[in-house]
Amino acid sequence: MAIIIDGKLVAEKIRNDIKVKTEILSRERGIKPGLALLLVGNNPASEIYVNMKFKACQQLGFHSLIKRLPDDVNEHEALGIIAQWNNDSSIHGILVQLPLPKQINENRVINAISPSKDVDGFHPVNAGNLMLGLPGFVPCTPAGIMELFNHYNISLKGKHAVVIGRSNIVGKPIANLMLQKNQNANAIVTLCHSQAEDISYYTKQADIIVAAIGVANFVKADMVKDGVVIIDVGINRIDDAGTEKGYKIVGDVDYQEVSHKAAAITPVPGGVGPMTIAMLMSNTYDSASGKYAF
Repeated sequence: MAIIIDGKLVAEKIRNDIKVKTEILSRERGIKPGLALLLVGNNPASEIYVNMKFKACQQLGFHSLIKRLPDDVNEHEALGIIAQWNNDSSIHGILVQLPLPKQINENRVINAISPSKDVDGFHPVNAGNLMLGLPGFVPCTPAGIMELFNHYNISLKGKHAVVIGRSNIVGKPIANLMLQKNQNANAIVTLCHSQAEDISYYTKQADIIVAAIGVANFVKADMVKDGVVIIDVGINRIDDAGTEKGYKIVGDVDYQEVSHKAAAITPVPGGVGPMTIAMLMSNTYDSASGKYAF
């Protein structure tokens, strides 16, 4: 059976470390990390995610606030709030919960965030730094995946890593991180997406698979080779009459099938998900401590 890559365990260790460092930062430099969260509309999933991030801030001793705007708010008002936070010295990180309503241009909003407070790592300055291998904020889910590799001593050097999905949030940045020229990376990376005629052609060759496409149970056992390492980023809700809620959460990988062939695999839930919030807290702490100069 595969080694279960426990994201909850690793995330808890990271958060405990951040809590200690936050206490020291506050005591020695009088700085309390601050995270501002912008939530537009009434998307139930977005509300859950924002509340989880707010709660994590409270647990670590961060200063945090949530600004909620109605679904029909205009872009100018949203940009005005970001401008206010950019100029607020008590705010070290700004997070805009995606998706946004159609009347608001997502790129304009992301670009309006100061790169020095872009703890999601989506601003073009930080995206460019990542591609070039320069210091900067890294998107939280890919950063969390790299932490899992490090914690479980999974070497990427010379390994063939296949990423399924090319989003700016996960696919592109994790591909960039894995191919970086450093001791924690040096993988040979193939980036697959929906236009591939046969994705299994690539996944069957993979030593490592990162699945981030948002299709429940997409990766089956006949698509992978024995001994593969599986990182499942997917979070999909499917009907299940046998559960109390009437549904269950599954990943992009058929866990029951693939875990019998994999050397190591992340569960869903409890794998990559907890790491995303842990790395958001880490990025916010790094911003407060002045780790990066922009």
